[in-house]
Amino acid sequence: MTQAQLEEFLAGLARRLVAALRAEPFSVRPGHQVGVELVAAHIASAEGLGRTVEVLDLRLLRDLDVDHPDGRDRMARLLGAIATGYARALRDRTLDEQETIRRAALVARAQAETALRDSEARYRHRATHDPLTDLPNRSLFTQRLDAVFAAPGAATRRLGVCFVDLDGFKVVNDTLGHHIGDLLLTSVADRLRRGVGDHLVARIGGDEFVILVADTTCTDDALKVADAALAAISQPAVVEGHELRVTASIGIVERPVAGTTPSEVMRAADVTLHWAKSAGKGRWALFDPVRNEQQLARYALSAAMPAALDRGEFFLDYQPLVSLTGGALLGVEALVRWRHPELGVLGPDRFIALAEDSGLIIRLGAWVLAEACREARRWLDRSPGAPFVSVNLAVRQVNDPHLVQYVTSVLADTRLPADRLQLEITESTLMSTADGPVRTLRELAALGVRIAIDDFGTGYSNLSYLRSLPVQELKLAGKFVEGLRVPSSSNRTDESILLTLVRLAHTLQLTVTAEGVETAGQAERLRAIGCDAAQGWHFGRPGPPTDITDLLG
Repeated sequence: MTQAQLEEFLAGLARRLVAALRAEPFSVRPGHQVGVELVAAHIASAEGLGRTVEVLDLRLLRDLDVDHPDGRDRMARLLGAIATGYARALRDRTLDEQETIRRAALVARAQAETALRDSEARYRHRATHDPLTDLPNRSLFTQRLDAVFAAPGAATRRLGVCFVDLDGFKVVNDTLGHHIGDLLLTSVADRLRRGVGDHLVARIGGDEFVILVADTTCTDDALKVADAALAAISQPAVVEGHELRVTASIGIVERPVAGTTPSEVMRAADVTLHWAKSAGKGRWALFDPVRNEQQLARYALSAAMPAALDRGEFFLDYQPLVSLTGGALLGVEALVRWRHPELGVLGPDRFIALAEDSGLIIRLGAWVLAEACREARRWLDRSPGAPFVSVNLAVRQVNDPHLVQYVTSVLADTRLPADRLQLEITESTLMSTADGPVRTLRELAALGVRIAIDDFGTGYSNLSYLRSLPVQELKLAGKFVEGLRVPSSSNRTDESILLTLVRLAHTLQLTVTAEGVETAGQAERLRAIGCDAAQGWHFGRPGPPTDITDLLG
């Protein structure tokens, strides 16, 4: 209240007390009510009550000229009633406030408990479900997969897992933005959920989903689910005005529960997904244990190669390249081998591709080149007529900007004349290289190094293109020579092709060497065609450098 409001309020109470003093019959109820109203007006301190009683006792009767025979007695009773009403009102207000506080505490507790339950539920709408698609997440999928293995009778059950990955989804994010990508993922999730029925569909990250096909009876059960998933995903989706189509690749594992584990199932599904991707995408692939074992073996070989190179487990064999006109030894091809401590001697077909994939081909190729040049120098020291050495170059080596520098260094270190080194590259490698590698070959040719095209005839067979390249020799693919084993109409076709290739090569002033010559008949027919040189089992199998030393006498 303002000061004026407070004075008006107290004056009103005073008038009611005066009226009570004069009233007949006399009643203390107005005094009780005044005490209640004082508390209601928040004049509720002990000092306030004391001052009120004091003022009323000393001045009310005198100042307001209340003349009554029982005035003093009535006044005392009214003051007592005021104090009683005041005390009771104050007690009631205190109790009311305490009750209000108690109820507020109960409400707050209930709200806190509700908030806690909601929070726990949200922690669990985060712990087990994907916030974007509302699908089960990796954690829940793992729990369900583990439950299949832990269920009673699991040893007699089968299961299937379909590992789904969208093809080219990154393009959507990169071109249209992550917002559109998220909406597309939500659309794909909805279609997957509807498309595969009651099977558990989970999003395990990015654009990857996984489907649990529990209690399969055969592999076809999982394949049907995969087909349904591919069909559902391939449907067009309109996302904020963009009509988007997306495909998926699926890796499928279907097997008995017995004899495997959840982690093995998921690893197998992941491996199989990569098979589907490498096969062209937009399809499923079924796990093949034989293929998987082969890949594991390849991986083990790839992982062991660096240490094997450090330990000196690789060595070179050499195969003669012989003149078809006079039978002289013209050159030898260096062929790398791996003396594996457990698998025995491995040919290049077992590990060269692995070395190319891993990048180790640069180190391995450098070692082969240096070792072959050192051996060629030893032969040259033994005989001026020693053969040149031919070394194969892989794609990564041809594209290595340091190749010319390394070859120059090796020739200088071994004191091998450049014309005693021949570098072989496949036709497909040469035809697919850019200008940089072609300049590299020209620089090598300018040093005097011989350049040969290996396996000619298996790729483009573009002789006119070779005219502009620094090539001295063509090595014809063995598949053409194989047709010369016995006379037949098809062999005559092979012979005609060979004759044409040899004539065109000679027109370009290229030397022609035939690979894979295994019989005297093949050698004779190649000689008649005009082929310059040959190599193959008929002239000598690959062997240690001492075999070549023996040929030099």
